[in-house]
Amino acid sequence: MAGRRVVVTGGAGFIGVHSVEALLEAGADVMVIDDLRHESYRPLPAAARLENADVAEAPARAAITAWRPAAILHLAAQGGVNRSWREPAADAHINVLGTVSVLSAAIAAGCRRVVVASSGGALYGAASRLPTPEEEPSKPRSPYGTAKLCIEHYLGHFTRAGALDALALRYGNVYGPGQDGTGEAGVVAISSSRLLAGRAPVIRGDGSQTRDFTYVGDIVAANLLGLGSTVTGAVNIGTGQETAIGDLVRSLCALAGYRDEPVAEPLPPGEVTRSALDNTRAGRELGWHPEVTLEDGLARTFESFRAQAR
Repeated sequence: MAGRRVVVTGGAGFIGVHSVEALLEAGADVMVIDDLRHESYRPLPAAARLENADVAEAPARAAITAWRPAAILHLAAQGGVNRSWREPAADAHINVLGTVSVLSAAIAAGCRRVVVASSGGALYGAASRLPTPEEEPSKPRSPYGTAKLCIEHYLGHFTRAGALDALALRYGNVYGPGQDGTGEAGVVAISSSRLLAGRAPVIRGDGSQTRDFTYVGDIVAANLLGLGSTVTGAVNIGTGQETAIGDLVRSLCALAGYRDEPVAEPLPPGEVTRSALDNTRAGRELGWHPEVTLEDGLARTFESFRAQAR
């Protein structure tokens, strides 16, 4: 990355700030494009150039085209499965049209390398194999997952046409310091925020549904490896381990010293019951392996929320 110009869309967000920090540390020249609607409480490093723009609109395309980056890390998105059910048109505008806009700007700028944040859990749906490999058919159960699948089709189209060398990283459930604990996505951040405010955490359903929780530092390592590689297509970035939501919330309760029972709420429509990602291809083609255990990652994350609350 040393000396290379890299655009990070959504670079002021949770995963974005961590990625920008790592890119700058690696010697890259970074431009962030972000409309600051989902800005992380972690400050964006001053060394990064910021363009306040919506990735789906012309000013963002103009900024990319004029700067002529060597690579683009596209993280800008509207997250949240429940929100996508309420606002499917807005979800498609931000996630699908925003991505197509960035891809077209990359082509205009002569930038071939584009790495895009996708989603393993939202894409595979009720997978027949766990941990789930990339060749498993995609069966999204929400507008959000459908948008991610559509994005990957665009990546494949532009790569097959020879216009881009595009890679989709199918993340597990990302958590870590800097995540928004006031929204409706990110059970670790939301539960940590509630516990520190003296409120009961929430478990939807009976808490037996599982997710592949992946620490943000490991996600950032995958982002940089992806930017520096020539791998195309889709690659899972997860631990390969299932963790029940109920067990995760109770681990956070233990860290907080909270002894009451969590609040139970109904499961939302389209909820995936089990999820874990096979990371064999990531290890083979990117040299990526998760390094942070869930126990360590939760402790780091909860302590960061405690420090922020102070």
